[in-house]
Amino acid sequence: MTQTDRYLTISATAFAVVAIAHVVRAIEQWTIVIGPWPVPIALSWIAAVATAGLSGWAFSLLGGRQR
Repeated sequence: MTQTDRYLTISATAFAVVAIAHVVRAIEQWTIVIGPWPVPIALSWIAAVATAGLSGWAFSLLGGRQR
């Protein structure tokens, strides 16, 4: 496994974990407040889609390198 493969694996896994955390937060309706601003649940859905996309992209790059 090359350094690039390790980087892609770690990045893809980290983004997947963050995506799962956003989905769980949205489903469970956990409240997050940053200073005086309550973070809307919709923002977690948007972040989940974005981070899942980044994870998928990294995994696809990794898969393409292993052919």
